[in-house]
Amino acid sequence: MKKFFANVWTKRVLAVVSVLYALGAWRLCYFSLFYDIHIHDRVSQCLILTAVSVIALVVMLYTRKQILTRICSFLILPPMLPVVLLYFGEWGMIIPIIATGVIIMLLSGAGEGVKTALGTVTLLFYVFGALGYFLFTSFFITNAKETVIDSGVSPSGRYRYRVVNTESNSKENANGSTSVYVEPNYADKDFLFATFSLKNVDRVVDLKRPIVEDVKIEWVTQTRSEITEQLNAKSDNIVLHLSEEALEKIGYKKTDHYTLFGISSEQKKALGMDISNFNDVLLSDVPDDKLSVFNLAKDEQGSYYVLQPSEQFLQVSGLSGDQRIYLRDLSEKLLRAFHIMIDDSIYLNTLTDEQLDKLGVPESGDVMMFNGEICFRYYVAEIEEYFDVDSRHFSLDLLG
Repeated sequence: MKKFFANVWTKRVLAVVSVLYALGAWRLCYFSLFYDIHIHDRVSQCLILTAVSVIALVVMLYTRKQILTRICSFLILPPMLPVVLLYFGEWGMIIPIIATGVIIMLLSGAGEGVKTALGTVTLLFYVFGALGYFLFTSFFITNAKETVIDSGVSPSGRYRYRVVNTESNSKENANGSTSVYVEPNYADKDFLFATFSLKNVDRVVDLKRPIVEDVKIEWVTQTRSEITEQLNAKSDNIVLHLSEEALEKIGYKKTDHYTLFGISSEQKKALGMDISNFNDVLLSDVPDDKLSVFNLAKDEQGSYYVLQPSEQFLQVSGLSGDQRIYLRDLSEKLLRAFHIMIDDSIYLNTLTDEQLDKLGVPESGDVMMFNGEICFRYYVAEIEEYFDVDSRHFSLDLLG
């Protein structure tokens, strides 16, 4: 057994534990930035995490002279700063990892000079990071008293809601307000002793000023066709804004939504337009013999291309003028050089039930009513993509 533990390959293999532990710290850092934490059993969580940390520490001390352990010993503490700041108070989770990181950094097989330098950098990182965070939350986060007066889950379990009364000292909201928030109930990450819920995906579906004393939330289930009839009965001009991918799903080409904007007086005259008309024009409505007015042309297949690209355009775009430059290959930024933008709007009353199905709108779903008035329809949430649970964009709102 002594030979086994003295073998260098045993130490090299067990050094992987330090990598796994460091990855766990970075994973927790990621969760702290994008998720709120809800711990179910703090005692059990603390005991298990402490036991795991002790085992990992023993293994890392045993392999402290291995290059993997040396590197990982300095990679545990930095990602824990966001965890300390954003999960402040969850000491049963934070202290075992911080203690492990400090001990292995001090006792790792790295040189004393390296440990001193990196330890100082880490300490300064914590000091200035914490100072910056507390200054930010003190000056830029509004102090408002929020009280959750009602919460629950929709009948399908797909959405959850909360009704919040907000009391503020600001002049704009002196009498307070009542807000209804809806968020997806399918974006949580469930673990043994904690649940992580995605931050900043909730949406205000109704806002009343001043505070509403009597609150009544009702959920009903409606079909896709019923909601379509209700919305079209309200107005024939309801406009949806769809992504390029969504437009392609329902049979619309990107070129169908090319829109000319900022047309000059000479160009308006060439199109037979009134000079005082400031409306945008669909490129598909421009006759083929008038496309040259906009330095454009159309090939035999009906694809638009640039007639005579300028040297400046070629330089900015990085393209070559030796072959045709088609609009379909240009980014939205480059299209603007020709006063073209992609209009992503489409009228609801032009969509068929089959197209709505292709957009991912289920045949039936949840509809919420706040004090007798409809404030949320699953239908609109799916089409307008209220809840983008797959994207991760860092913003200062995540620090609030």
